[in-house]
Amino acid sequence: QVHVVESGGGSVQPGGSLRLSCVASSGTLVTDAMGWFRQAPGKEREFVSATSWNGYTTYYADSVKGRFTISRDNLKNTLYLQMNNLKPEDTAVYYCAVGPVVRTTEDTYVSWGQGTQVTVSS
Repeated sequence: QVHVVESGGGSVQPGGSLRLSCVASSGTLVTDAMGWFRQAPGKEREFVSATSWNGYTTYYADSVKGRFTISRDNLKNTLYLQMNNLKPEDTAVYYCAVGPVVRTTEDTYVSWGQGTQVTVSS
């Protein structure tokens, strides 16, 4: 089981930026896909973004396209999510996930972090 830890969450005003990080343990294969999901209060967890091991394939939810950027550093087993122009509706717990194939659905990811809270409010 891969150990996954997210960080970088916090509180920010609308229009602000945050950068989330996710470190996966050494058990992560360099060829694993990694992704971000989020869960807002009272809502189901939803897909945000994902990337293949080499970064050649990336997916974004329509709601974050043009505002969020996913990237990864395989030497550090670290995934990033740069979030710009944040909106109140981006408020959620953000989860990092690791799996064998890059997809937008949860069931393809086998290792999950505990999540990091992002709050966007004026």
